[in-house]
Amino acid sequence: MTERQREILAAIIEQHAEIAAPIGSVMLAKLFGVSSATIRSEMVKLEEMGFIEQPHTSAGRVPTDAGYRYYVNSLNEAHANEAQPLLMDRSTKAIEARVNTHGDRADRAIRSAVDSLVELTQNLGIATIGDELYMSGIGNLFSQPEFLQGNHTQAVARLLDNLEPWLREAAPNEPLNVYIGSENPIGKSSGATLIISRFRSPYSDHSYIGVIGPTRQSYAKVMRLVRHAGAMLEEVL
Repeated sequence: MTERQREILAAIIEQHAEIAAPIGSVMLAKLFGVSSATIRSEMVKLEEMGFIEQPHTSAGRVPTDAGYRYYVNSLNEAHANEAQPLLMDRSTKAIEARVNTHGDRADRAIRSAVDSLVELTQNLGIATIGDELYMSGIGNLFSQPEFLQGNHTQAVARLLDNLEPWLREAAPNEPLNVYIGSENPIGKSSGATLIISRFRSPYSDHSYIGVIGPTRQSYAKVMRLVRHAGAMLEEVL
């Protein structure tokens, strides 16, 4: 993939996350300062690679699960190559302040970190507290435009119903794990993404905190916040 194609794919993903609609060549042409024809030509190549697709009712394009995976991998590579950790911004400071308030009570600290993620990402937040799964923000999840259709709603509900046993069985072992759409072991057709961080707590070496939302995510922001929440809980607890 060329550098420009990488940038166009990233722009489609980031714009789609914002407006929840297919992205057309005119919008991208303005962004890149080139002609619509040039963008359309690059979009055809990205479509041939399987990274974007054209919904039936629109001239614009949306990312595929493969497109999101390519983008997420590039974000992970960028994070791995950073010499210095990212500076704290207002969002990460907000999580830290709430977690530190409950540093003496592990269950409250974990719940407050989840509640912060729910507010900051507008996703459903989850965490394991001992043998229980804590969930918050389910209304956020089902108010997303993707999940207003029945088949998606049922698949997401199936994912949530089976999440706790799946986490125990799969035991994701990276500090940050991202399961995009069809990569999910259950609810493959849900169009949902699970972004989850493993951390050590008084309950277990395999405690988890994360969010579930549509595949249409602001991945850079959400991955950073989930990674930070896990690291912060491990430090405080």
